[in-house]
Amino acid sequence: MWSTLGLFTAMTGADAPSGGGSAGQSVPPFQLNTLCFGLAGALALIILAGQGRLRDVIATTPKALALTVAGLFGYHALYFTALRNAPAVEANLINYLWPLLIVVFSGLLPGERLRWFHGLGAALGFAGAGILIVAQGASFEGGFALGYAAALGAALFWSSYSVLSRLFPDVPTGAVTGACLITSVLSLGCHLLFETTVWPATLTGWVGVVALGLFPVGAAFFVWDIGMKRGDIQVLGAAAYATPILSTLLLIAFGFGAFTWPVVAACLLVTLGAVIAAKEMLLGRR
Repeated sequence: MWSTLGLFTAMTGADAPSGGGSAGQSVPPFQLNTLCFGLAGALALIILAGQGRLRDVIATTPKALALTVAGLFGYHALYFTALRNAPAVEANLINYLWPLLIVVFSGLLPGERLRWFHGLGAALGFAGAGILIVAQGASFEGGFALGYAAALGAALFWSSYSVLSRLFPDVPTGAVTGACLITSVLSLGCHLLFETTVWPATLTGWVGVVALGLFPVGAAFFVWDIGMKRGDIQVLGAAAYATPILSTLLLIAFGFGAFTWPVVAACLLVTLGAVIAAKEMLLGRR
């Protein structure tokens, strides 16, 4: 679902298919966040009500709620700051340290073992993402230090949130609903302070907003919560590098890019890395 972020963002009128920033008649990022997280939270409330599980929304702890809000809102605020203060290519490369950091940080969790193949798989995934991004023309310059620092902060926020979620296994995934609604309100505040309101001008634009709220800025966070709490966290970290690859392939399929050798190399490296990281899981041994 996260791999559809670029495609659906392009539909909202953003001039950068990767979702990196806003210009012209693009829907500003914090406004888009407000709409998408608001939609995701509202739909989750309806679904939980239909299932008789509305109590899940408040079945959390202050620490768990603060962690989730920090993950959802903090990550996006830092990521947007990075894109506004550094070139998108370089900012994205630094941002995509988060899957590798998830694998590294997971070794600090009780009951988790960080093995050499987990690290190797994540490193190969980062190499694949790096090839894909650097091929777009990365050139780090000191004048963009604030943007680079914000991108690193975004990677640290998301990886820390993901790993620390493991410490709250008894908090139901439905509690993410409240964090989505709070994130929407905080994003609205940032939008009113820092942005000029721009509504989608076409039906395609509104379809893009709804699609974002349903999937990459909606349901994806709920299933990620399940994965972080119940899944193989090292394998998920390494496999997360499929996101930029699949995103690129989707954009190519819909006419936003070209199929080149860096794309092929990146696909091969990410796939190899994910398979290596999942060695024990695939062989049925732990």
